[in-house]
Amino acid sequence: MLAPMASQTPAAQPVAFQINTSDNVATLLVPAQPGPVTVRGAAGESQIIGREAIEHGHKIAVVAIAKGEDIIKFGVVIGSATCAIEQGEWVHLHNCGSRLDERSNAFDVHTGVPEDVRYE
Repeated sequence: MLAPMASQTPAAQPVAFQINTSDNVATLLVPAQPGPVTVRGAAGESQIIGREAIEHGHKIAVVAIAKGEDIIKFGVVIGSATCAIEQGEWVHLHNCGSRLDERSNAFDVHTGVPEDVRYE
């Protein structure tokens, strides 16, 4: 005899971790689809709306970030916005450039392969 199936519960809301209160990005602890994301960490807990699919371990903007503004993680500037970034958007190579290595702005967003080098 089969046991009755347990009732289905909705999938848990994705969580991102904000390390320092000055951070304008948080790191996703699980993959996220567009929709609500819980941000936990130094500043307590808040909710934002993710605007796109983002893999776990990647950054999500917890506030709007203007073009040229610092990207802050760990309470440290890790780069600058190469375009305006809306709250809830993925922050990665396509919109965040290094101030230490100009080549970082020429990497493929998904593979990390340099786009400014031609391979024969």
